[in-house]
Amino acid sequence: MIRFERFTKSYGAHDAVRDLTLAVSPGEVVALLGPNGSGKTTCLKAAVGLVRPTAGHVLVGSPPADALLPSARHVLSYLPQKVTFPDALTGREVVDFYGRLRRAPPERATEVLRLASLNGASGRAVGTYSGGMVQRLGLAVAALPDAPALLLDEPTAALDPDGLCAFYGLVERRRREGKTVFFTSHHLGDVERLADRFAVLVEGVLAAVLTSSELAERVAARGVMRLRLGAAPRDLLDRVRRLAPEAAFSGDELVVPGPSSLRPPVLEEVRAAGAEVRALTVDEGRLDALYRELVGAGR
Repeated sequence: MIRFERFTKSYGAHDAVRDLTLAVSPGEVVALLGPNGSGKTTCLKAAVGLVRPTAGHVLVGSPPADALLPSARHVLSYLPQKVTFPDALTGREVVDFYGRLRRAPPERATEVLRLASLNGASGRAVGTYSGGMVQRLGLAVAALPDAPALLLDEPTAALDPDGLCAFYGLVERRRREGKTVFFTSHHLGDVERLADRFAVLVEGVLAAVLTSSELAERVAARGVMRLRLGAAPRDLLDRVRRLAPEAAFSGDELVVPGPSSLRPPVLEEVRAAGAEVRALTVDEGRLDALYRELVGAGR
């Protein structure tokens, strides 16, 4: 559906994106992650034909066509990072205008305003909207066409709780319909909840691509169990390391990194050794910690 083939975009001597190869399949939800300035927006703009590659190709649709061709844009709907609409128009007038541009049926306007939780404010001028409401109006406009692929650049950046619900609902609906969603985000909770795959860009280079199951495994592997012990035999650490090789003592605490599946056998081994367990705490793995590791490795 969307394919980057050794895509490079340079601005003078600076490579915004370098030698990117990545495919987003039909019906897949893919999140593009990365620090500010890592090239995420450049990738989305290239996919919708707003950025011309310095080298390589960006293809969209099925059969694939060059993203620069006007015909290729009919298979996409795009929400930029910053959206603005004329202050004097009402929300309904904005949606009706874009609906005519994208040849959406008239009843679709009512559907997307309800989806964006704006049906009660559709008669108000956009100039009276909050930032979150304007962002929700952008989501409504992006949802208008029945396009096979939806591209969203930082869609949750200014969203309030109603807007987040609208975003979740839009993505889940597209997934059920077998359509593609390709989005960027800094909100890792949204990413973890919605995406099938995660691509991490660092300084314009693809640092990692993980499926949702791979992500869950790697996050779980970064969990830590801490046991504060009283009396413990000298060989306890050796015995525990047969089960958890990265286990170590920190003062009177036995620190056992690894997934939750390690914890019951380690506890059994500690008790079998006759050690006195005075306290037990568990820190589950965190997505933000893994993200920082991937970004650091990419740099």
